[in-house]
Amino acid sequence: MPVITKITQQKKDSERYNIFLDEKYAFSVDEAILVKFGLTKGMTLEDWSIDDMVYEDEIRKAFNRALHYLGFRMRSEHEVKKKLLDVGFGEAVVREAMVKLRNLGFLNDETFSEALLQTQKNASSKGPRAIRQELQKKGIGKELQAQVLESYSEDEQLQIATKLAEKAANANRTIAPAQLKQKIQNALLRKGYSFDIIKQALEGIDFDREEDEWAGITDSVGEKAWRRYSSKFSGRNLNNRVKQAMYQKGIPFDRIDAFIAKKENEEDGD
Repeated sequence: MPVITKITQQKKDSERYNIFLDEKYAFSVDEAILVKFGLTKGMTLEDWSIDDMVYEDEIRKAFNRALHYLGFRMRSEHEVKKKLLDVGFGEAVVREAMVKLRNLGFLNDETFSEALLQTQKNASSKGPRAIRQELQKKGIGKELQAQVLESYSEDEQLQIATKLAEKAANANRTIAPAQLKQKIQNALLRKGYSFDIIKQALEGIDFDREEDEWAGITDSVGEKAWRRYSSKFSGRNLNNRVKQAMYQKGIPFDRIDAFIAKKENEEDGD
């Protein structure tokens, strides 16, 4: 049976030791493995015990790699497992490392999911549907998803959605109300809010425009459409193209007709 003839500390990693058997380098182990197996110079090793040490050391390396990965931010069990498998650790080693991480409190999908909910809700103003998708991406099961999202009340959803809608409405006064409503609805849908919450949020927003605001919106949209189509069309075809473009931007028919009449008068004057 091989005998340990030398044990040296690695220069690049002071917590790892090189084991020499019969004057030849055999393997390296973490300091914890060295202590656990009581490895000393002159000790005789059997093949099965070497295999056990190497296996334990792999688990230790996977555990340490996971701790480093977790040091940047919280992770789900799925993320950590995938990372360890991707860097080359075997299934059995990863499974053992995950057990240690759980037992020591480094991995907890419930705590992780609750933290993700708070971050997505408070920092990104996301609704439950978008957060559910994020949880699913992180490998969180449907039952835990539902359990965590129960704490996201409809009142809180409405409060956040309304705040987003108000911000968008105030920042886009140069857009016609109908178009702005659609724009906000689409944005809130992408954020993960339900149609019911979005409807309630929009009901609390004042989309009314003063006459001078309407005049500015109508002229801006109309002039842009007129410049776009006047080089290609004329007469009724031009008018119809401009009307369609303005209507799609949420301009009421009476204002569209007034704008067209103004442009026709300008051309007649020329």
